Parts: sequence; C-alpha cells; structure tokens
Amino acid sequence: MTELLSRRTLIAFMAAGTAAAVAACGASPRPPAADKEGGSGKRGSDVRAIHVYRDPECGCCEAWAQIAREAGYEVTVESRADMPAIKARYGVPADLQSCHTAVVGGYAIEGHVPLKSVARLLAEQPRDIRGIAVPGMPRGSPGMEMPDGSVDAYTVVAFGAAGRISTFEA
Repeated sequence: MTELLSRRTLIAFMAAGTAAAVAACGASPRPPAADKEGGSGKRGSDVRAIHVYRDPECGCCEAWAQIAREAGYEVTVESRADMPAIKARYGVPADLQSCHTAVVGGYAIEGHVPLKSVARLLAEQPRDIRGIAVPGMPRGSPGMEMPDGSVDAYTVVAFGAAGRISTFEA
C-alpha cells in the first residue's frame, strides 16, 4: 500500500508541475526591453517614443510613421525582412497582421491604427492586452488614404494572451 501511495503522490506532483508549466506558457509576456522599441518594456515607460518595424518593400508604413510624428510622437523606423518573426515576438495573432508593427509604451501597435486609438491605449494602459491592431490595409485608414477619398470600414481590435481578441474601437 505504501508503494502505491508513493506512486500516486509522484503522479500528483507530476500533474501539478505540468499544469503549472502549461499555465506559464499561456502567460502574456511583455515585449522585450529595449529603448529603441518604445521604452523599457514596462507599461507607460516612454509613451512618446514609437519604434516602427516595416517591410522594406512597403511605403505606406512610412506614411503611418509620418502621421505619428505629426501627432507628437518620436518615431524611429526600422526596415526588416523578417516581419513574421517581429510579429511573433510581439504576440500579434496571424489573423490581425498588417504590413508594419510598432511598439510604444510596452504595447504592440499592428498596422494602420488611428493615433487617437494609440493615445487612448496609452492613457488607459490596460493590463489584460498586449496591443491593438487594424488588420490588413483598409483604404482610408491612417497611411492608407486614397486620392479619391474612398474608405473601407474597419475596426480597431485589442489582442491579449492566448489569442484573446476584442473590439477596442469601432
């Protein structure tokens, strides 16, 4: 009986350890710390510095960066051929991806997000999200303005740990 109890105890400890490891995998890690990426990785650390990662072949990313500069942000732009790795690094879900990923105040900003949404995010500093996104490249979104004035409907969405997605602004 003692041997059986020891096996059960061992199995219980193994199950608890596995559960703890699985829970840790689902945790929402903060973006890596680096000054050029919009602060120290702590929420609210430097909410005026935006670091934009862009595909070297995409021009609209520069347009979005210029709009951010005009809104008073200190913007640096880095061309990267490895954009899928950048998006993975900051936890951007595949169905929310766009052409560029920015980092500000410890949050990821994916795509052509209006700067009023960025300002709201930085003012509220919600702890349960990793960032906000405008999926794709909708016409009329910041940096995607069309000469004819055409505009596609789009929604700013928030994304968090474990793929949780919710509306941030409609």
